[in-house]
Amino acid sequence: MIQIPTLETPRLRLTALTERHFSDYAAMLADPESTRWIGDGLPLDRTNAWRSLAMLIGHWQLRGYGMWALELKSTGEFIGRAGLLHPEGWPDIEMGWMLKPEHRHHGYATEAGAAVLAYAWDQLHIQRVISMVRVGNDASDRVAERLGGEHIEDIDFFGSDTHIFAYYPPHREPCRAWA
Repeated sequence: MIQIPTLETPRLRLTALTERHFSDYAAMLADPESTRWIGDGLPLDRTNAWRSLAMLIGHWQLRGYGMWALELKSTGEFIGRAGLLHPEGWPDIEMGWMLKPEHRHHGYATEAGAAVLAYAWDQLHIQRVISMVRVGNDASDRVAERLGGEHIEDIDFFGSDTHIFAYYPPHREPCRAWA
């Protein structure tokens, strides 16, 4: 089994999703406002929330990266998820985030996203990460922009108009023609 690293920011601990997070995770996915912008936009029952959790945990084993549980360092409370995904059918490695409703608009998604990108650049040496944000999800558009995402295109992704934001390592070399 792959060892999932723990990342820390000033206010957050990004830690491996485990069964101990399941009740809070399932409650988040049962909330229509939380699921509005992901998948088919519908809330998940506990059975499908379990499948979602298992997929996110298994993604680490298959790809060597994945989603972390977000916990407040001050209390240990589960407040959401953030990380990297590249399931079958995705156009590139995606950075995504989801927060419980009461923890939105506090800068946590931006704080977690910055830690995820630093990990992508420094540990995984990835050369590009994207975020896919459904048209109309203005809050996530703003998070992507604060994280330095460049709106590069719009696509139809599984039937939804979707903005693609691209992030690049701060130390990337400019593209050079062959000599």
